[in-house]
Amino acid sequence: MLVIPEKVLARFNEVLQQRAVQESFHFYYRRWLRYFLDFCEKYPPPETKSEQVRLFIEKLKSKRQTPQQCSQAAHAVSLFYESQKPAVCPPSVPSEEKSLPATCLPNPPPKAQVAKSAATVGIRLPDIPAITVVEPSPSMNPHGGKRYNEWRCLEKSKSQAWDQAIEILAAEIKVRHYSRKTLKTYADWGRKFQHYLADKPLEELTSLDVKEYLTHLAVKQRVASSTQNQAFNALLFLFRHVIKKDFGDQRDVPRAKKSKYIPVVLSRPEVDAIIRQTAYPFDIVISLLYGCGLRLFECLTLRVQNFNFEDGILTVHGKGDKDRTVPLPQLLIPKLKYQLAVVSELHEKDLAAGYAGVFLVDSLEKKYPSAAKDFIWQWFLPQKELTLIPGTKECRRYHLHESQVQHALKRAARMAKLTKRFKSHTFRHSFATHLLQANYDIRTIQTMLGHTDVRTMMIYTHYIPSKTAKEAKSPLDF
Repeated sequence: MLVIPEKVLARFNEVLQQRAVQESFHFYYRRWLRYFLDFCEKYPPPETKSEQVRLFIEKLKSKRQTPQQCSQAAHAVSLFYESQKPAVCPPSVPSEEKSLPATCLPNPPPKAQVAKSAATVGIRLPDIPAITVVEPSPSMNPHGGKRYNEWRCLEKSKSQAWDQAIEILAAEIKVRHYSRKTLKTYADWGRKFQHYLADKPLEELTSLDVKEYLTHLAVKQRVASSTQNQAFNALLFLFRHVIKKDFGDQRDVPRAKKSKYIPVVLSRPEVDAIIRQTAYPFDIVISLLYGCGLRLFECLTLRVQNFNFEDGILTVHGKGDKDRTVPLPQLLIPKLKYQLAVVSELHEKDLAAGYAGVFLVDSLEKKYPSAAKDFIWQWFLPQKELTLIPGTKECRRYHLHESQVQHALKRAARMAKLTKRFKSHTFRHSFATHLLQANYDIRTIQTMLGHTDVRTMMIYTHYIPSKTAKEAKSPLDF
């Protein structure tokens, strides 16, 4: 993807300020400009600017962008042209601006090229949700893929006391090294509890408020038992570590009925059919989910150093900061080595472009300053585009997002025409069940899945027919 020259970007930012474009939209305007410049660099532009914009917007529409997004993109392009007015048709193009579209060059492109450009409505353009924002922000979604702000729980509300409580809750979660998902979930339940109580002062909260809210969830909203338990744990954490009050046992709270969940299991032909219908690199993701029994986030956060091809072992950094090793599928090794070569080539290009490295957890980068650019720390399943960090000029690379895999899975399921309703975690269920049917010891499967308690494995023995049962015999006959 084309990088906007600094001088061009500076002039464009000035125009955004002059035209009073809302600051929270500046990031999106710069993104549309990058796509437009890339569009014009790859394909010869028409003579008129209006035709350029028309073709670009047509391409966005073919990419299923909303009318609001197309309108915003057109406005961004018009502001770009406005920022270029002082430098119309210069005698020579500076070296750093040679990558700009040839809209102000003395000699316009021939008509043959214009006709060729008009046919570029069907050309391939990089996916629109390419640059993502890392840190949660009130004005945008950190990872894309959703139309609402999933970190809205961290926004400011009308109650300063509740805002401070949510900040303390976030700090307590970070101190304990809980995951970002736990932070989001607990903070979100805190906001829902705040909304239910209509900003009731924290010092007036009692265990009766919790009882009424949990009853409301079970009776009025009829939530699932897992949802009610999640709310219970979040409010328990809020009372214990933030408000510093007694939570109570809450034994008399009506509990949502716990369903007997039977996991969906795919047959081996069904797994193969889905993999065949999945495009690169998502076919590698699904192969690892099924072949190694990984959770989706465990798979997406794999780094180069996790793969040991000599010993055929994959080291997984699992849930709760617990590492485990699983055998690499021999059938998948050629494809994995090819992906490693792709990551190596991409890494070399990133280094040449002067990027700031990949994202590292916690303070690892402070401890090892060069680790972010080391090859062993690169994501095994990287995003196509670099991620621009708001407030800085740093560009870093993130791994594939979960929503991208889920969309690819949905398309593959539709094309494979399967009759089972499944998701990414279904491949993990299938992994465990197929090993049980192959007469593997349940303790071995428990270790490979990373389960602490063997009782978690009982769901496969209770609800999924296993072929491990043998005809009863006397030990004398062994």
